[in-house]
Amino acid sequence: MKLRKLEIILQGFENFPAPDAALEQYVTPPEVAARLLFHAYMKRDLMDKSALDLGCGTGIIACGAALLDAAKVTGVDIDPGAIAAARRNAEKSGVEVEFVISDITDFECRHFDTAVMNPPFGAQKKHADRPFIDKALECADVIYGIFNEGSIPFIRSYISGRGEIDETVSCSFPIKKTFAHHKKECLEIRVEIIRITKI
Repeated sequence: MKLRKLEIILQGFENFPAPDAALEQYVTPPEVAARLLFHAYMKRDLMDKSALDLGCGTGIIACGAALLDAAKVTGVDIDPGAIAAARRNAEKSGVEVEFVISDITDFECRHFDTAVMNPPFGAQKKHADRPFIDKALECADVIYGIFNEGSIPFIRSYISGRGEIDETVSCSFPIKKTFAHHKKECLEIRVEIIRITKI
């Protein structure tokens, strides 16, 4: 599947039915999700591999991994409403994904080849991304995550002795007006898709 086709499929996905600001439930833009997934696919980290999406929300990254021929995909999220939407998105796109309602810190880890995630950026709760990084390193050999531009020095220090950053891809992340505190209809921020390999 080509990148543009994947992006078009993901554009048709259902969004959060009742987004929660405290959980930073912003929709992962289809173009960013597709870019992360296609990069993982080209690195041979998805096809015929097991994949874990931490904080999967409505399943855009988890379902995308399944569309790119991941052998088994599991998505974990604390929000039952988001998981219900994720299950509908999986059905609509004709893929099988195991969705689990759980706080990621409580998720009982088993081995996955690859973890993919768009963790909270920490706008509402400082260091909200740390439990996601920790769980990904616990569960998977390779991790792909979307982080605020400029996060690399922190992440490199935080994962020291556990993992190494070996690639980054910079891109724009448009956030559409979702909550009352948003002033603009759309705010574009710069993010980095970071690939981490476990030591």
